[in-house]
Amino acid sequence: MRLGQIKWNGATTAAVFDASGARPIPDHTMIDLIHRAEVEGATLTALAASMASKNAIEPVPLMPISPREVWACGCTYEMSASFRDGEHGTREGFYAHVFTAPRPEIFFKGTSRVCVGPGQGIGIRPDSKFTAPEPELAVILGSKGKVVGYTIANDASAWDIEKENPLYLPQSKVYNACCALGPVIVTADELTNPYALEMTCTIKRGEETTFSGAISTEKLGRKIEVMVEYLLRANKVPSGSVLCTGTGIIVTEASALQPGDVTTITVSGIGSLSNPAVVV
Repeated sequence: MRLGQIKWNGATTAAVFDASGARPIPDHTMIDLIHRAEVEGATLTALAASMASKNAIEPVPLMPISPREVWACGCTYEMSASFRDGEHGTREGFYAHVFTAPRPEIFFKGTSRVCVGPGQGIGIRPDSKFTAPEPELAVILGSKGKVVGYTIANDASAWDIEKENPLYLPQSKVYNACCALGPVIVTADELTNPYALEMTCTIKRGEETTFSGAISTEKLGRKIEVMVEYLLRANKVPSGSVLCTGTGIIVTEASALQPGDVTTITVSGIGSLSNPAVVV
C-alpha cells in the first residue's frame, strides 16, 4: 500500500494513494496512524484500508511523514567510501574501514524541522560552495525498530565542509531544509525486497542536465536490520522516525547544486522525489 500525507480540510492528514487519487484518513497524521496500528495490534495496511475515505481527491502530496527523528548511515556503498577517502584527503582507507567494519557510521540528521516534502526547496548552506544531493532509500520505523515502510530521502550534504575536517560532519549534514522525503511511503508488506530497487538521480539546470547517475540497492553493503540494530543500541528512537540507508550515487563538485537546480530521485516501486535547490 502507498501511504502519505495531504492537506485536507486545512490540516495535514494521512491518506491512501491509489489509482483513483488520495483517500484521506480523517483526523490522523501518518504518525498517528502508525501509533494506532501498534496499539491495536493491526497491520498498517489493514488499518489504513479500513479507515480511509471511500471518496478520493486530487492528490497534492506533502512530506509523507513528519518524522520525530531522522537518522542516517554513511559509507554503506563501496563507491561512497572510496570517493570520501579520495576527496577528503584522510589517511588511506579511513572511510573504507568504516565501510567494512562491523559497526556502521550512524549520525543524527535532525527532526521534521529540517525536512521538506516533494516540490519544496532543498537547502544549500550559504557558507558552502559544494553542496550535493545524496539519493537514499529510507526506512520508516515503528516501535522497537520495526520497519513499517520505505520512502525516498535526499540527504543533502555540504561536502566541502566535511572535506575541510571530518569533525565538521554535523555542520555538513544538519541545517535548514537539509533532508527531503517523499513522495509516498510504500508499506513493508508490499515492498518485500529492499535490495532489488533501481535508483536514479538527475540534476537539471533549466533544460540542461548537469548530472545523471544510477545504482541498484543490491550494492548496499549492509543489511537494513543491522543498521537498525546498531541505531537502537542504548538509543530509544521513537516510533515514527526515519533511517536513511546511505548513498551509492556520488555527485561530484562539477555538479554542485546552484539555486534553482532541480534534483529528481527515482526509486523503482516507490516513485520520484523532485526538489529545487534554495540557499537557506
